[in-house]
Amino acid sequence: MERSAATTPRAAFPAPRDIVELLKPITWFPPMWAFLCGLVSSGLPLDGRWLFLIAGVALTGPLVCGTSQAVNDWYDRHVDAINEPDRPIPSGRIAGNWGLRIAIVGTLLSLLVAWAVGPWVLAATTLGLICAWIYSAPPLRLKTSGWTGPAVVALTYEGLTWFTGAAVMAGALPRGEILLILVLYSVGAHGIMTLNDFKAVEGDTRTGIRSLPVTLGMVPAARFACATMALAQVAVIALLAIWQMTVSAVAVCALLVAQLALMPRLVADPASRAPWYAARGVTLYVLGMLAAALGLGGHLG
Repeated sequence: MERSAATTPRAAFPAPRDIVELLKPITWFPPMWAFLCGLVSSGLPLDGRWLFLIAGVALTGPLVCGTSQAVNDWYDRHVDAINEPDRPIPSGRIAGNWGLRIAIVGTLLSLLVAWAVGPWVLAATTLGLICAWIYSAPPLRLKTSGWTGPAVVALTYEGLTWFTGAAVMAGALPRGEILLILVLYSVGAHGIMTLNDFKAVEGDTRTGIRSLPVTLGMVPAARFACATMALAQVAVIALLAIWQMTVSAVAVCALLVAQLALMPRLVADPASRAPWYAARGVTLYVLGMLAAALGLGGHLG
C-alpha cells in the first residue's frame, strides 16, 4: 500500500557541509576578483567604506554566486545524475525540495543585503539574480544554448560584479571608461565559460543541452573560446593605449602573449586539457583584468 502524503516522512534538513558543497565555494573566486577590480578601477580610497566592502564581497561570492549554484544544481539534478552523481542533490544528501528552498532563501537574502548597500548595487544584484534563474530554470533555461548560456554567466560573473565594485566606491554609475573595459572582459569571459562545458559533453548530449562543444565539436569550440578571449583583450589593450595608460596596456599585452603560447596545447586536446588551461590561461586572463583596473584607477600609467 502506498503511503499517504500525511504519513510520508519529510526530507531531513541537510548537513551544513552539504549545503556548502551545493553553493560551490570554488566558483566564488571569479566574481569576487571582478568585484576587487571594480573597487580598484574606481580610483577612490576605501576610507569609511569597510562595511560596504564586506557586504560587496559577501554579495558577489557566497550570496549571489552561491545562490546561482544552488539554482543551477536544482534544475540540473537530472543532468548531474549523469555527469556528477556524487553532487549533493542527485546523491540524496540534499533530499526532497531542500535544494529549491536554499536557492529561494539565498535570493531573498541577497536582495536584502543589496538593498542595504545602495540603489546601484541593488539594481546590479537584481539583474544578476534574474540571470541566475533564467539561466537554469524553465521555461527559458538559457543554459541549453551554447551561445546565450555562457554569455549570461560571463556578464554576471565578470561584468556585473565589476560594476558592483565600482558602484560601491562611487555611490553612482561608474564612468564610461570603466563600463567599456568591464563589457570587453565580459565578452572575453564567454570563452572561459565555454571551457567549463568540455567536462559535461556526455550529459549535455543526452539531455539536450546544446553547448558549443556539443554543437560545434571539441576542437572548433576550443578555437572559438580562444579567439573570444584573445580578441577581447586586444580591444582592451587598444583602449588602454588610446587613453595613455601605457603601463597597463603593456602588462595586459604581455599576459595575452603568455596565453597565446598556451592556447595551441589546449586546442590540440580540449577534452582533457580544458582544466589545465583554466588553471593557467584563465589565471593570466584575470591578472590582466587587475592590470587594466589599476590603470583605470590611476595606479598605473
